[in-house]
Amino acid sequence: MALKKPENMHYEEAIDELENIVNHLEVGDLALEDALKQFERGIALARSNNQKLQKAQQQVNILMQQDAQAPLQEFNDE
Repeated sequence: MALKKPENMHYEEAIDELENIVNHLEVGDLALEDALKQFERGIALARSNNQKLQKAQQQVNILMQQDAQAPLQEFNDE
């Protein structure tokens, strides 16, 4: 199965794959070439997720600026 491009993955999906990569690398039983490929994939996943987090932060900032005058309401979790 072909790997998805990190930018086409959901944040949580990329985190799960990144955790698996870290686990494989920590075991230390991969050949050097395989370890480097896994490391490269992990870096790509981390960078993509960082961009997603930055975009989400920008969206939150925009929403907070737009609603800065809105009164705060108590959260009701019913």
